[in-house]
This record gives sequence, C-alpha cells and structure tokens, in this order.
Amino acid sequence: MKITVNNIEYTVSENLAELKLSAYLRENLDLTGTKIGCDIGVCGSCTILVNNKPMRSCLLKLKDVADKQVLTIEGLASSDGTLHPVQQAFIDAGAIQCGFCTPGMVLTAYAFLLENKQPTREEAREAIKGNICRCTGYQQIIDAILLAAHRMQKRLDTENAEIFDNLTRIL
Repeated sequence: MKITVNNIEYTVSENLAELKLSAYLRENLDLTGTKIGCDIGVCGSCTILVNNKPMRSCLLKLKDVADKQVLTIEGLASSDGTLHPVQQAFIDAGAIQCGFCTPGMVLTAYAFLLENKQPTREEAREAIKGNICRCTGYQQIIDAILLAAHRMQKRLDTENAEIFDNLTRIL
C-alpha cells in the first residue's frame, strides 16, 4: 500500500493497514506536529489534510489514506523553511499560546482559505468551530485567518501582475 505524506510517497506494509494515521505520522515518520489530544476525533488537535480536506488523523486508519495526498503541518512551509502565510499570520496575530492546537488550527484555516479567498469574521469563526483551543479565546485565531486571507490575496495579485507584465512584454 502506498501513502503520500507532504509530497513524499511511502510504501507501507499491509500489516499496518489498521494502524491509526496519527500514530503512524508521529511514531513512524517522526512528524510530531500532529498532536494527539482526545484521540476520539473531538478536539481537532490531530487535524491533517487529506486531499486538501481537514480530517482527524486519530479517526483514520492507514488504509483510509492509501493513494491519497496527506498534508501535515510540517509540509505546509516552503522547502527553504519559509513559513506559509497562514503560519506567519498566526505568529503575527498572536494566535499561538501553548501551541497544542496550533497545527490543527493552521491546517484547518489553510483548507478553509483554499475554498474561501475573502472570508468574513463569522465565516472564519464557523470554519474553526471543530477545533478546540483552551488558551486564546479564539479572537486572535480569527484575526490570523483574516490576516492570512489578506496576505494570500495580496501575494496572488502580485503574482498575477507579474504574469501580466511578462505577457505584455512578450506580445
């Protein structure tokens, strides 16, 4: 069986098909950014993305992600270590305190922003409702999501302007 985690393909023995994905990520791949909180799918600290959709890794077996793309918090930053705009926004908005919920919150926010480029405050609040944070009171997290949306849009606008400029030079 093959699984892809952070754009790296792994061959996994069929004997491990029933192993929880959260355990495999942490124990076999040493991707400890995936936290195990409640271990019953309620808190959201184990959230990862499967084909860009937030999923609870404590509820998934390895067989559930065969031939799918899994993204953990470790795979969100650029290969040179530059943080993704969502990660940087969480830092800049003070949305990280103890950090236990942060990986799941960041990935949930990232997936949300892939679908909703200009969210309202209420939409951002709704998007993270399945992730529990005991420290921040959520306001800084919502601020971070809105800040990330703004920065991602600005980056996209800049990239599009550069493409347009290059095309006009060619034509």
